[in-house]
Amino acid sequence: MNSSEDLIERACAGDQEAFRLLFERYACPILSFIYDLVLERDLAEELTQETFVRAYQKLSTLRDHASFSTWLFGIGRNVSREALRLRNRRGRSSPETEISLLEREDRSLSPADELFGKEINQTIRAALCSLDEDKRLVFTLRVFQQRSYDEIAQITGFSLGKVKTDLRRARAQMRQRIRPLLGDYGNEM
Repeated sequence: MNSSEDLIERACAGDQEAFRLLFERYACPILSFIYDLVLERDLAEELTQETFVRAYQKLSTLRDHASFSTWLFGIGRNVSREALRLRNRRGRSSPETEISLLEREDRSLSPADELFGKEINQTIRAALCSLDEDKRLVFTLRVFQQRSYDEIAQITGFSLGKVKTDLRRARAQMRQRIRPLLGDYGNEM
């Protein structure tokens, strides 16, 4: 009764409750995805809302209900790109790195482990910031969102070859930036 396809069909027919359930189902992955692109928590939350507003407005244009997730990530990508372009035009500097993708409420860690975790997180954030927009997009979709190459190509509009090339280069850049912090463990990457 509440499968994604059923909810999409009901939402297309004007059922607002069905769209609310879709929002609840997809909000966290979309927020995470957008955050990995813009690297600012408040902005990511705002852009997630904008993504769902646009999705609601354009729901009637969705052709294949089975590809709702891919379609939604594509909207999120477009919304994020628009925001990044606007930020760049306004001359804002690099994204804030204080907010942690890897933050956890784990009180069992020693202070040294917590400090090391924060240092790793800052290094990962800095490494993500160093990637150009296309590479960060592909890396985020594959590594953090675990999307297939075909889904990434659909979401981004890139050819499969570009997706694979950008991902390979992004991984190499991330390894290069993170390896010094990991010491011997970095050799296993």
